[in-house]
Amino acid sequence: MAAVLLTACHSNEQNYREAYEKAMERRKTGIGAEEFAKIEAERQRYTHVINGDSVRMVYVNAGVAIDSTDTAYDYNVVVATFTQRINAKSYRDRLREECGLTGSYVLFGGNDKQYFVIAQGFDNSADAAAMLRELDQRVCLKILEPLPWILKKL
Repeated sequence: MAAVLLTACHSNEQNYREAYEKAMERRKTGIGAEEFAKIEAERQRYTHVINGDSVRMVYVNAGVAIDSTDTAYDYNVVVATFTQRINAKSYRDRLREECGLTGSYVLFGGNDKQYFVIAQGFDNSADAAAMLRELDQRVCLKILEPLPWILKKL
C-alpha cells in the first residue's frame, strides 16, 4: 500500500515539474506575433495629424505634482515618465539646469498614476507639435521610446 502511495505522489510531482518547465520556457520566448501586433496597434492608436505631422497625443487627467508655482498648460511635450516622484523631480531639474529648459515641470495622473516630465507646455497643439520637431536640438538628455509625445491635459 505504501509503495502505491509513493509512486502516486511521484507522478504528481513530475507533472508539476513538467508544467513548471513549460511555463518557464514560455516566459523565455517572449511575446508572440499576435500580442506584438496588439501592442503596436495600441501604440499607434493615439496618432494625430497636426500641420501635416503625425504625432502621438494622449489625453490624461493630470495636475502639477512638484511645485505649486508651476503652470500646467493644455498641451504638454512629455520627455520622460516615472512611477516615483523623486526620479521625476531629478529629471526635471536636469532639464532645467543642463538643457536650459526653465519652463519644464512635472504632472501627475493618469490610470497608472505616473509622473510625467514635461519639457515645455503650450496652449495649442500646433506649438507642441513644433516643439516635438525640434526636440533633438532643445533637449540634451537621452529620451527613451515611446517618448516623446504630447499629453493633452483634461
